[in-house]
Amino acid sequence: MMNTKKIVKISLADEVANSIKQEILAHKLRPNDQLPTEAELTKVYGVGRSTLREAVKILVNSGLIRVQHGIGMFVEEKQSLKEPFSQRLQRVDNEALDEVRKLIEMKIAEKAAIKRTKTDIKKMKQYLTERSIAADNNDLAACVEADIAFHLSIAAAAKNEILAELYQSLSAHLKKWFIELYTDTKIFKDTQRLHEQLLECIIQQEAKKAWNASARIIEY
Repeated sequence: MMNTKKIVKISLADEVANSIKQEILAHKLRPNDQLPTEAELTKVYGVGRSTLREAVKILVNSGLIRVQHGIGMFVEEKQSLKEPFSQRLQRVDNEALDEVRKLIEMKIAEKAAIKRTKTDIKKMKQYLTERSIAADNNDLAACVEADIAFHLSIAAAAKNEILAELYQSLSAHLKKWFIELYTDTKIFKDTQRLHEQLLECIIQQEAKKAWNASARIIEY
């Protein structure tokens, strides 16, 4: 039998509220900025006053805007709905990204040494082999892809969904950064042995050594 999913229809008011919300989260509208008047917004979105007022009500209840009667509508200074993590990462600088990566990689290495399975080990070995081959062939794109996949497989082996999700969120930005940072695969060749040592610590379930091995890769 075919799996079915209930399709949720959203109202015009929801669409208008979502559009204004995205303007706020993208910082096109900043805290304490005044929104256009009700009449102006109905023209912008092509909706009636009742629809717009319902959208405003949704945004007020969400803690994104406040209405000051007789004055206008303003973006809340302290918003209850925060910017999505994936969107925040798009604006973060590489130094901050690297700092978070380092902390996560050491922790997932330690946890993977305790929680890993035979299937996890097989995947890690596969990606590490692909990393080595790509490095030898000076295929930077493939090498970066295999390197990230290796660390993602460690994150999966750690059996901590939050850590895995965090590293998954970072990975797309790490790929882009590594491609911009390196012009060849020399750094990947130089650190291949360190990665092999990390894998061996995980296989042997030596958590402390896995943490230290990951730290050595980072320090390099």
